[in-house]
Amino acid sequence: MIKTNNAIKILDKMTSKDTELETIIAEESINAEVAQLIYAARTKAGLTQKELAELIGTKQPVIARLEDANYERHSLSTLQKIAEVLNQKLVIDMIPII
Repeated sequence: MIKTNNAIKILDKMTSKDTELETIIAEESINAEVAQLIYAARTKAGLTQKELAELIGTKQPVIARLEDANYERHSLSTLQKIAEVLNQKLVIDMIPII
């Protein structure tokens, strides 16, 4: 047996027999990815959370929630507003499960 210190490989091995846990991890990964995308786009634009909130017509705590990896209620319309004010295109894709 070959040992590894690759965290992704270790998690895959630990969860490969637990489909419920795999589903939870996949959902949480998506939430974290969306939060990171919003944060990266905002900071690249040089905006504070408050400034971005004002541009899309909301309050700073909303942006803080959207940038929280544990937040589960990202809405397509809010993501589109953020992309629009940051002069970016929102792209959503569906790919086959391997």
